[in-house]
Amino acid sequence: MKYLSFFIFSLVMQAAGYADDGYRLWLKYDLIEDPALLKMYRSGIRSIRLQAAETALTASAVRELTTGLMGLLGKAINSTNKPASSAQIILSLSPPGGVINHEEGYRVVKDKSNIRIEALTDRGLLYGSFALLAYLQQARPLHALHLESSPKIKLRLLNHWDNPNGTIERGYAGSSLWKWYDLPDQPDPRYRDYARTNASIGINGTVVNNVNASARFLSREYLVKVAALASIFRQYGIKTYLSIRFTAPTYLDGFKTADPLDPAVRQWWKEKAGEIYSLIPDFGGFLVKANSEGEPGPQDYNRTHADGANMLAEALATHGGIVMWRAFVYKANPNNDRASESYNEFKPLDGQFLDNVLVQVKNGPIDFQPREPFHPLFGAMPRTPLMMEFQITQEYLGFATHWVYLANMFKEVLDSDTYSKGPGSTVARIIDGTVDRHKLNGIAGVANTGSDRNWCGHIGNQANWYAFGRLAWDPDLQTGFIAEDWIRMTLTRNTADVDVIKKIMMDSHEACVDYMTPLGLHHIMGESIHFGPQPWLARSGRADWTSTYYHRADSIGLGFDRTEGGSKAIGLYAPEVQAQWKDPETIPLKYLLWFHHVNWNKKLNTGNTLWEELCKRYYSGADRAAGFLKAWQNLQGRLDPEIYSAIEGKLKRQGWEAEWWRDSCLLYFQTFSKLPIPGSYPKINRSLDELKQLVRLYQMR
Repeated sequence: MKYLSFFIFSLVMQAAGYADDGYRLWLKYDLIEDPALLKMYRSGIRSIRLQAAETALTASAVRELTTGLMGLLGKAINSTNKPASSAQIILSLSPPGGVINHEEGYRVVKDKSNIRIEALTDRGLLYGSFALLAYLQQARPLHALHLESSPKIKLRLLNHWDNPNGTIERGYAGSSLWKWYDLPDQPDPRYRDYARTNASIGINGTVVNNVNASARFLSREYLVKVAALASIFRQYGIKTYLSIRFTAPTYLDGFKTADPLDPAVRQWWKEKAGEIYSLIPDFGGFLVKANSEGEPGPQDYNRTHADGANMLAEALATHGGIVMWRAFVYKANPNNDRASESYNEFKPLDGQFLDNVLVQVKNGPIDFQPREPFHPLFGAMPRTPLMMEFQITQEYLGFATHWVYLANMFKEVLDSDTYSKGPGSTVARIIDGTVDRHKLNGIAGVANTGSDRNWCGHIGNQANWYAFGRLAWDPDLQTGFIAEDWIRMTLTRNTADVDVIKKIMMDSHEACVDYMTPLGLHHIMGESIHFGPQPWLARSGRADWTSTYYHRADSIGLGFDRTEGGSKAIGLYAPEVQAQWKDPETIPLKYLLWFHHVNWNKKLNTGNTLWEELCKRYYSGADRAAGFLKAWQNLQGRLDPEIYSAIEGKLKRQGWEAEWWRDSCLLYFQTFSKLPIPGSYPKINRSLDELKQLVRLYQMR
């Protein structure tokens, strides 16, 4: 009851005309403005009846419906156990059929007099309730109500990179949501809002801590804290997972070794699993980063990744838990191509992992770049379920300063055809288990949430959390459709304004790629912080942490040769993919410099030389970023003033930084090409030294 009052207070504040700070995300439940539609809703919805056993999940569903309808309709809609002749929302369990064959599937239909939410389980009833509220939020007519859906991917998780000291690695929206020092005694009401928000888009799991894990999270002290979070999350169908430090036995209990084949070590993990499940009966399992970027792992003991994963999988198996073993590994070998490293490590291990192990693979072979081709492991390990890892937080895409709608990037990867078993073997069909018939399948997104009042640091980037959940549920959804839903629930229902905002969002990723890393350029961001342009970076702790390692600019041309004449990384893909990409004449321009070192004066299929096309892309990207601001400013007075102002400020900064990127990269690459920037473009008025100084200022401590 205390929680319900907290959220109703938020609704009352909005109704009283207070500005919107973005806290409510897309669960705003504001009063329907259209009088005719409001009248229709009020006459068609008068009570809620749960025609199923009351569980934690059905209680959450009824509570959400009650709260949401109070805001949308401006009047209390009570729940009752009594049937009525008409105008009820009825939640009931139905016999299998259609999408309701899936335990999380639901059907929401309008019959002659009532609205029915039907599902096979209470979990489906919860998702169906959120689907109904989303439909009403978007001011759609009741007579057309017919929603049916079930998820295509089983595990749909957020990965939080949160640390026990309250910081977030690669987090740009404040400190951690989890107030570890207050737990378990003082759970923040925000935890429930976090769980509600995830459930509204079908996310069913969360890893609460950093993959660079502290062993402390496996101590009794912290397991009790994690259990307090899990008790809230499970009310919304969300399982809790932990990232673990592979050498935890040596930290927590003084073991001399963490060798995964050592019987005492294996027993330690079995006992630790038992302890966890005694506190968190529905615990999901472990996420593991091992032998990567200095993190310990089984290779420290001359064992394989499969040896390490299987030891943990055995410990969890009797409890129904899983292991998600990250494939992001690369050795400090400047003679290798980092794009090949994880493939070379994991491909030989295909079929050696236990049934409750997923290998978690980043979307591309380098590291969450603005654009990458799909990772070559997808389609290369048919006997091992592969789990997708996307990054929602914008480590390499301008942090929370830039508005970049990532759904288009996610979708580009999901729709990529691996040809592993012929045409149609898309990445989406690999990770949902369809191609190789894996029952265990999953997708994860590195979360962009933090303690900022608006959750994500940038209200516009809330859309990336939303879009990840929607695509995790159904990778076949169209990104424009997802964007429109988010806009209508978060910013405005006015059709003309929706169209303006949707256009900004739909062009934002391509614009960002063009002003940062066009034509297949990659990893030329600022050292360590990964912010701002630093294509001149030539020295670092290791060769593959420099920019010059990736762009290979010289007096001849630009780009990383990954063909048979170069690093041979192109050979990791299926022959059909190689046929498309091996020839610089036929490869899509978006991947050109990823796979080819191209002469500055090479004529491209656009009619421009490489240098001319590079200039065109950098200027076009910066111009479009400036255009986003102008389009947004046309909405002044038409949106909530606080939200309008917050996004306007971000777009101003984004435009400035887009020019910073453009000028830095073109002036730097010009030192190799020795070619003039075409006179049709505005002159760059800053020197390369001035632009380099900007990066040095950002990196000062």
